[in-house]
Amino acid sequence: MLVHASLEPRKSAYVVVVGNEKGGSGKSTTAVHVAIALMKSGQRVATIDLDSRQKSLTHYIENRRIWSARNRLDLEIPNNYYVERHEGIRADENEHAEFSAFAETISGVEHTHDFVVVDTPGNDSYLMRLAHAMADTLITPLNDSFVDFDVLGTVDPANYALTGTSHYAEMVREARRHRRRVDQESTDWIVVRNRLSPLGSRSKRLLAEGLKDLGLQLGFRCAEGFAERVIYREFFPRGLTALDDIDESTLGTRPNVSHVTARQEVQNLLAALRLPIDERGRRRAAARSEWFAAADRPIELHDVLDGL
Repeated sequence: MLVHASLEPRKSAYVVVVGNEKGGSGKSTTAVHVAIALMKSGQRVATIDLDSRQKSLTHYIENRRIWSARNRLDLEIPNNYYVERHEGIRADENEHAEFSAFAETISGVEHTHDFVVVDTPGNDSYLMRLAHAMADTLITPLNDSFVDFDVLGTVDPANYALTGTSHYAEMVREARRHRRRVDQESTDWIVVRNRLSPLGSRSKRLLAEGLKDLGLQLGFRCAEGFAERVIYREFFPRGLTALDDIDESTLGTRPNVSHVTARQEVQNLLAALRLPIDERGRRRAAARSEWFAAADRPIELHDVLDGL
């Protein structure tokens, strides 16, 4: 059984799930950048880490909080939660405990946040399937190689023609079916290609063709993600993202062209995701930026008199 029958329809917060059964595809990096991008657009964001062993998302956000406090930076920090995986003797008791913990976490944030960004573990588990069934947008980061393509489908070794779908792809298909049965809503599934092959390479062309065919069959669309850049790994210890104001005081070193390129990559990805950012959030972000811009200026006399 995929999820409990008591799973309720979608709540007020929009749920973004980042999932892939294969580790090392950039799930946590993607989740953090999506969360911070939404916050910079004025959205109220909570993050949920379901990888209770690695806790990469949780550590990333903790690093961000520590770096922000140490350097007196005004960095956006989402409210982060993590749900433990239960490993008792009985599978049904584990699933009940995990479902209860996840449902409690969602209930605590659904009416106070605009978005919930969920990072999932790199293995098939009850919590992973539960999160996929609740996704409004599912993001599957994929390294740009046939090794990672195997997570979604298989190809003929002679001509690279698509020959079948994988366990993860079938799991996502079943999760989306369950979602439609529960509340008649559909999940927008985007496969994000990270560590892109060199432009014009045969591997890049064959992989793109395979993903196009598989996307038509499974109902996902593709977007380009992050290239293999050292700076994404350098961001982690300080909890920074490519969208932050990268200068010497924030980064701890002088920025370079690679930082600018990384920011453009993230902005392009966010545009491709087409997340429903509301206008109220944009106004909140604009007002906050205006306030911070004026915070360093002395209060003028007419401002005081106007308030009397």
